[in-house]
Amino acid sequence: MTSGPFAPALLVENRGPVRLLTLNRPGRLNAADGDLHDALVEVWEHLGRDEEARAVVLTGAGTAFCAGGDLDHLRRMRTDRALREHDLRMAAGLVREMLDFPLPVVAAVNGAAVGLGATLAALSDIVLLADTAYLADPHVSIGLTAADGGALLWPSFMGLHQAKEFLFTGDAIDAHRAVELGLANHVVPADRLLAEALTLATRLAAQPRHALTTTKRILQMHLRHLLDPILDEGLRQESASFDDPEHQAAMRA
Repeated sequence: MTSGPFAPALLVENRGPVRLLTLNRPGRLNAADGDLHDALVEVWEHLGRDEEARAVVLTGAGTAFCAGGDLDHLRRMRTDRALREHDLRMAAGLVREMLDFPLPVVAAVNGAAVGLGATLAALSDIVLLADTAYLADPHVSIGLTAADGGALLWPSFMGLHQAKEFLFTGDAIDAHRAVELGLANHVVPADRLLAEALTLATRLAAQPRHALTTTKRILQMHLRHLLDPILDEGLRQESASFDDPEHQAAMRA
């Protein structure tokens, strides 16, 4: 096993032509602090230079996929404007890095995928959900603009009215409902999830590389066309929402 240059926050393991990425803060449900968030941005360029890699599986250590932003880190963002600007710039970078990444990415969502976790799943190419997993984007419920995740991507998958309901309320979407809505491909028993994700990624890794990567590039153009005009403005609004009294009250609570 290779822990890679982003350990301990993000592990990189070689499985033949497949790279297994594991968010590795299980004690915090893989909620992203600064180190994990930065690693999630930087890892895609790193993998793009790996000439032996042909596909990627993305999952979380422990019982959660990713519980969103670490609350202590979010509290610091409320008062530290330099940190806030850095993190929101990196959030835009994460969206663009994953959109531009040429290899197929299979998300093995092993538990809660909240906020950033739901975004990581949405930016993946094929999404397998454990039968115990769920998705949620609670930005609005804690007084933040939903800018870099569900508001960008969910309308393309489930339709605008459905996306509005789940983003306005912050309600969780269970695994089977997520597949019905188009947010995921399959529900898998939790004890078989990683094995099935690796099997699928290995199958994709065996496909003709040029045909697969160029087909992905064309498909991603649909999302880039939609997201480019929205992303920067959304993040400006999210930055401003950190100063909103209702967000500050929610974080105190």
